Order: sequence, then structure tokens, then C-alpha cells
Amino acid sequence: MTCKNRRATPWDEQQPWRAIPSKSPLFYPPLFAALALQPKILLQDEAHVKSIRSKLAKNLGRSTNLDQSDVANLPAKDGSVVGAGNYVVTVGLGTPKKDLTLIFDTGSDITWTQCQPCARRCYKQQDQIFAPSLSSSYSNISCTSTVCNSLASATGNSPGCSSTACVYGIQYGDSSFSIGIFAKEKLSLTPTDVFDDFLFGCGQNNQGLFGRAAGLLGLGRDKLSLTSQTAVKYKKFFSYCLPSSSSSTGFLSFGYSGVSKSVKYTTLSTVSQGSSFYGIDIVGISVGGKRLPISASVFSAGGAIIDSGTVITRLPPTAYSVLSSEFRKLMSQYPTAQPLSILDTCYDFTKYSSISVPKISVFFGGGVEVPIPR
Repeated sequence: MTCKNRRATPWDEQQPWRAIPSKSPLFYPPLFAALALQPKILLQDEAHVKSIRSKLAKNLGRSTNLDQSDVANLPAKDGSVVGAGNYVVTVGLGTPKKDLTLIFDTGSDITWTQCQPCARRCYKQQDQIFAPSLSSSYSNISCTSTVCNSLASATGNSPGCSSTACVYGIQYGDSSFSIGIFAKEKLSLTPTDVFDDFLFGCGQNNQGLFGRAAGLLGLGRDKLSLTSQTAVKYKKFFSYCLPSSSSSTGFLSFGYSGVSKSVKYTTLSTVSQGSSFYGIDIVGISVGGKRLPISASVFSAGGAIIDSGTVITRLPPTAYSVLSSEFRKLMSQYPTAQPLSILDTCYDFTKYSSISVPKISVFFGGGVEVPIPR
């Protein structure tokens, strides 16, 4: 099994842009083939990026003394199994436990799932919709509590009030949204990793391109994220390996379990405009073994973030233009094809039994070079 991630078109150079994680190919034919069959995924992806841009615009050493026994491993699946372009895991919610398939997202904070009754609208999902009335461990959060007020930083929206219950709302750039009651419930990551009073959104009015997933699992840095709520046990450590196809399985792990000596490292950074995001320092790109003439300031001006909820890698316009130009030059022997939505560098290989694609590498802080799988 190989690991991958996702997302690619230009941003405004002064805005943070999508990083290419070590698990993320810029050129991944099976993914692009899937996208060709599911154009809605591209629209959702573009909207997801817009929502993060909006959030950023509003907000213009490693310890080894850790208990390696406190580790939870969740199988991760390609989101195509639920008609989504993201990646999903299954967690348990409530008493008795109900299994829910959620998109895990490092670019957002609040965890939410659709709930009965659907006061306005619920989209079709693979799992049975969670019914809080059937759980003995469910309770609403009061709209006068300080916890309710903390929703503003996690969602970008001020909380509301329905009777005495706290109301959350999160909206995305494509008009996708989830609105419902902010509550607490028992969360089961594994049969032995169970957390009482986990704060989450119980969505009663949900609409958008979430496929048939039951909701989202927020892994950002905000205090309402899953990583923060489980910090006492896992110390905010988590890692993931993304499956390369719908027939393979990756993992999402919480806690520190040691690392392989073969793993390459680059330090995470903080994005000043959005403290809940995971930043990374990208210093250069090469194509066909040639380091591209892109100033370091192009990459550092807005910073970069890693977002598992984004499908296509975004680059600043200057960097993308240079990369695209050099790539096209080295691929000039192949006929071009019509652009697919935001994907503007496309080729027609129908008459070729084999092709040669130039090697692309991304360089991160600390001298780390990551070749993109071809």
C-alpha cells in the first residue's frame, strides 16, 4: 500500500496555500481518473478552499518521554466508499454505541454528525442517522455556558440558542453547511479508547457535498477539536497513512507509538492568520531533476498548511506558473487535452501504451526532499 493525500491550483500569493504532504502526490493518475468521474468533488474541493481562505482572512524539540501504550489505531478508507473525495474512519458514538463513518479533516476543528430528528434537512448517508434520544449518555450544552461561547473560534460563527440549548453552525464556500445542537456524548475510537463528555455538533439541518459520510471529524488545533479533547491521553499526537485506492486500507492513529528511522521529518509551523491550522515550510520544487527558479519568498509570504480535507494541492500563482511551464516543456511530445474544471494541465494518452512523466520533487524545511510518485 502506498500513501497519498490531495489538492492543486493557484492561490493569491499573500494567502496561505495547500502544502504537499510527504504522503501526497501532485500527479496521481488514479485520483485524477476518479475526479473525472465525479466533477462535483472538484467543486466541493474549491469551496472547501474558499472557506479556509475566508477563515484565514478573518484572523489576519520533541519529547520522547511518552507512554507508547496510549495509542489508538483506526482503519482509514478512501472516501469513494461513501461517494466522497476525502478519507474516512469509523467511530462509535453514544450508549449503546452507534458506528458512524466520518470524513477526517485536519483543516477544521469541530466534529459533527447528522442527528434525528432532522429539523430541516438531512442528506442521505451510509450509516443510520444518529438518534440522541436513544442514547443514555447524550446531553445538550447550555447556550449560557462558556463552552458554547467557544464555538466562535472553532466554526467562525457566533453560536445561537434554541430554548436553553446551544446551537452551532458551520458553513462552507459552496453553500454546504451543518446546523444543529452542540452537545456532549460518549465517543468510542476503539473498544478500549472511550471518552465521556465528548463535545460535538448534532446536526439537524445539513446540506452539501459530503457524499454519504455521516459527518466530519475535526482534527485541527482549536480546543474543541478531537486532538485537543483527547490531549490528556494522547498528548495531541496523531498520524495517518492515506490509502492509495478504494481497495486498500490506511490508518489514523492517535498517540505516540515510536517512529521508523526511514521516516523523513520536517518541522510543523504556525500560520499566523489561522492558529488552528497545521503549517509547513516548503522551500522549493524541482521538475525533471531541475530546481525551479522560484524565490523562497514566494513560498514563505503566506505560509502553507496541510489539510486532509482538501483534494487538490494549491500553489501560489508564481510557483504554479513556473512549475506548469517546465512540466509542459518536458511533456511536449504528448498531445494536450481539454482542461478538467480547475485542472488545466491535461494530456491525451489514448494512443500510448506507455508514457514517461518527469519526476517532481518538493523540498521542505530541514533539507527534506520528497519525490512525488508517478
